[in-house]
Amino acid sequence: MLRLGPLIFRNVLRNRRRTILTLASTAISLALLALLIALYQAFFYGEDASPSSAMRLICRHRVSLTNPLPSSYQARIQSIPGVEEVSAWSWFQGTWKEPKYFFARFAVDADRIFNIRKDWEMPAEQLAAFKRERTACVIGKKICDQHGIKLGERVTIVGDIYPVTLELTCVGIFNHPVNNECLVFHREYLTELLPQSSRSRDSVGTYMILATSPDNVPRVARAVDSMFDNSPYPTRTESEQEFGRSFLAFLGNIKLFLAAICAAVTFTILLVSANTVAMAVRERTREMAILRTLGYTPAEILQLVLGESVVISLLGGLAGLGVGWLLGRGLQASPANFGFTGIKWQAATVVMAMAAFIGLLAALVPALIAARKNVVESLRFTG
Repeated sequence: MLRLGPLIFRNVLRNRRRTILTLASTAISLALLALLIALYQAFFYGEDASPSSAMRLICRHRVSLTNPLPSSYQARIQSIPGVEEVSAWSWFQGTWKEPKYFFARFAVDADRIFNIRKDWEMPAEQLAAFKRERTACVIGKKICDQHGIKLGERVTIVGDIYPVTLELTCVGIFNHPVNNECLVFHREYLTELLPQSSRSRDSVGTYMILATSPDNVPRVARAVDSMFDNSPYPTRTESEQEFGRSFLAFLGNIKLFLAAICAAVTFTILLVSANTVAMAVRERTREMAILRTLGYTPAEILQLVLGESVVISLLGGLAGLGVGWLLGRGLQASPANFGFTGIKWQAATVVMAMAAFIGLLAALVPALIAARKNVVESLRFTG
């Protein structure tokens, strides 16, 4: 096989136009395939963003996120063995300046939330100011950079879910490599603003829980749900990663959707590659017959055709990974990146393996025909 290498590469470069067109179509298809595989990996096999992320859980109403939970649950959850800290985590929404300026806003327990979100980085003096001032808020660095929010700036948010207006002051800017696109403020401040008759005063949206270790996460989740199983407000507790995946369910069967697209892309590449190889083999029928007369065996003819197809597919795979990397960078920079962190080595390995497999499969039939064809008939071929 090694001695056929120079001949294989010479054949690849013989018809440059056809090779370039085949490489381009293969590269674009494999770039899409790489992006889809990377998305699948990020959705269902993504790594925890930080050590504390592996120990966090989200507790919500079993029926729906729109159903609140009683604030009295907090002390009971805190008493469960294996729970280190608990904080309310209530979605406020509302409007800041204009509806188009959208980012997440949560009411939290200011003295607890940074014990749970240990991966949020913020200067100690800013954290102390947040805990001390009732109308204080802290905002993710990405949001501040996008909207030009500075320390000490007033942030007014007009509520919609809650019929109140928050008059907040930005006292801190926190950073996180993945998730720093939200604003958090004191839950006590929201409670004070709500009317005495409002049922929302004694309820929260969800609870964020920090377990003492990653091994305790499944046990804590079962313990919390068992505790409130027969109450009027049953819960569903899951890891932070599983909670994030639950939003994908609103889009349907994502696994099936991605698998179907990957299969369609693979089949398309296979058809294009098989057509290209079949044309190349047909054009070189007499040439391969001459090689046979010079002592090349049918097995070597087979290897020659397969090798040419695999080389083109692998080059297309490398080019596709480059294009996919650029597309991935664009997706990472977009607001709706679904936690996408780029094309990892696992996805790249799968794409290159698929490229080699497609190259082999596409050339298998033409290669077998070329290897078995009668030498005399091949020499007479004029097509």
